[in-house]
Amino acid sequence: MVLVAILLVLGVALAASSTLALRQSLVDRLDQELVQASQRAERGPFDRFGADAPPPEGAAGTTGTTGTGDGSTGSGTTGSPEGADGSTSGATVPADPGATSGAPAEDPGAGTPPGEAPSSGTGNQSPLPPGQGAGTINVVYEDEAVRFAGYIDASGTLQQLTDEQVADLETVPADDRPHTVEVSDLGSFRAVATTTQRGEPSITAMSTAGVTETLEGYLLVEAGLVAAGIVLASVLGTWLVRRSLRPLDSLADAAVHVSELPLDRGEVGEIPRVDEQFTDERTEVGQVGAALNRMLDHVEASLTARHESETQVRQFVADASHELRTPLASIRGYSELVRRSPDQVPPDTLRALDRIESEAVRMGDLVEDLLLLARLDAGRPLDREPVDLAALAIDAVADAHAASRDHVWELDLPLAGGEGPVMEGDQDSAEGDRPRAEGDTLTLDGDGILAEGDALWADGDDTFDIPDVTVVGDEARLRQVFANLLGNARVHTPPGTRVVVGIRPDGEDHVVLTVTDDGPGIPPALLPSLFQRFSRGDSARNRVGGSTGLGLAIAQAVVQAHGGDISVRGAGPAPSSGTTFEVRLPRG
Repeated sequence: MVLVAILLVLGVALAASSTLALRQSLVDRLDQELVQASQRAERGPFDRFGADAPPPEGAAGTTGTTGTGDGSTGSGTTGSPEGADGSTSGATVPADPGATSGAPAEDPGAGTPPGEAPSSGTGNQSPLPPGQGAGTINVVYEDEAVRFAGYIDASGTLQQLTDEQVADLETVPADDRPHTVEVSDLGSFRAVATTTQRGEPSITAMSTAGVTETLEGYLLVEAGLVAAGIVLASVLGTWLVRRSLRPLDSLADAAVHVSELPLDRGEVGEIPRVDEQFTDERTEVGQVGAALNRMLDHVEASLTARHESETQVRQFVADASHELRTPLASIRGYSELVRRSPDQVPPDTLRALDRIESEAVRMGDLVEDLLLLARLDAGRPLDREPVDLAALAIDAVADAHAASRDHVWELDLPLAGGEGPVMEGDQDSAEGDRPRAEGDTLTLDGDGILAEGDALWADGDDTFDIPDVTVVGDEARLRQVFANLLGNARVHTPPGTRVVVGIRPDGEDHVVLTVTDDGPGIPPALLPSLFQRFSRGDSARNRVGGSTGLGLAIAQAVVQAHGGDISVRGAGPAPSSGTTFEVRLPRG
């Protein structure tokens, strides 16, 4: 666009300058013709025969009569502007029409070139000087009065000027120089006011219509040439720019390809480079391509070193965890063996053994978690089989209810429709029973819930159908996700907290699991690092039991290994209004 704008400005400037030059040339030529016409007008129609003498008899513009039959020459009148009585007349006074010499009369306009004023004839004389072309105006004065004012139209016919038109012409300064003047109903003229040889003023004007028409045609040609030049320059410029930017397109493609690579985890592999033909450092684009390749070399080397370091760390953790399993099992075994004979052990020793056993259990759990994370980080394949998430949710709620009865555990499942009650609170209570419909929610506590197929039932004969929430995955690992999320709610919320586990289909391809509590919530400063390993909350999340700080990290790793995602948000608008964890898993 900038190139087109520059070309447009240059084209307009060139066209304007050439048009002005052409106009000046045409006006100068017109002024030369005007001066010549003015000079002819200054001499008047009789000046070629002498300023004061009438033209000879028989010359153009005169008439005569012969004798009436005796051979003598009769009297006649010439084309003099003055008659016998001194009056002014533009026409001759004919003699006796019957007294002729026998020669045929000539047409007054015969022999006059087209476009010029008739200058001679047998019956009258033109008031305009000979040689004046079409579009010429002459105003002839005599005794400071207008004797004749006329112009020759395009057909060569002499036309009289009106008083208004004469007044327009009289505005021209009498300085013998051409001026532009607008004449009413006739248009623009170049006019010059001079003085004849007899001392009378004279005005001669020539139309500028020819100049205007020439300029208009020239402008049309120029506009066409400028437009064609702009189009041609645009096409050619676009082609040249695209051709010159083609190497940059290759660089951009390489950069986009690199940006789409998963460089944040795992083994990176070989990063694609810019083609060698675009890395010639003798050109600007080649310098950029070479610099980009050097940068990619550095990035690839750094990522490879990072991956090797992470691999070594994971291998160390896996090896150390595996080696710690045996001594930890031995510690637990010996402590349990000693506790079988409490009478032979002092009370203080028993308390110490209890402490040793509990810490051994905790360290064993930590070792197992580390081993699991090491396997997940290594990308080991998971089992792939259909897993009913509703059944896992029921088991998880029941286990959580058994482990922490000081919390309120609820299961929230959508109903698929049919007959049967909706039960809330304890299963043994019939309070709140009503017919259920499709879209209703089934809310049960954790006591005695059983599951089989796609139906839920309590300790009676009532059966509840729910939508299909089956996914393909590793049942043991998904069960651990439920256990970790509910364990997180149990450990980090105070007694009396209400925890709701929800399962619902999300379209045809996904299933969503939610775990919502109305506890004190998670501090906003902790949210960015919540799923990091060994991440721990502050006093706002009360620690009632032991926690390794790996539960949420394991849950995230398992969910991501299944192609899903996990997120956390506040359950309400206030920071202290609880927490909601949401897991979204693909069905296949």
